[in-house]
Amino acid sequence: MESKYDSFDNKGLKILVHASAFFMPFLVPFIIYLVVADAAVKRVAVQAILFQVVMGILITISIVLSIILIGIPFLIIFGLMTIIIPIMGIIKTLSGETYNYPIVGRWF
Repeated sequence: MESKYDSFDNKGLKILVHASAFFMPFLVPFIIYLVVADAAVKRVAVQAILFQVVMGILITISIVLSIILIGIPFLIIFGLMTIIIPIMGIIKTLSGETYNYPIVGRWF
């Protein structure tokens, strides 16, 4: 369980993991997972990687299904989720709350 009074370094690393979805969604969380010893930061990094993998699979399936026009709404929804969910993680982390990614939050 994460303390309300996390050190700034840990909070900053968690924000970096969430924000990396916009510039390096796999590399930054992977590096942080390997380098950092804090279990809470590692958990956020693994969740971020798993979320990006799942969203990539869902978007790929939606692209394939958009050939028959069924996948277009899913493509829009999953595309928006890949933008909105990391922003929600950043906001929750800034306010000192624990954030679990939807879909993969309880896997790890």
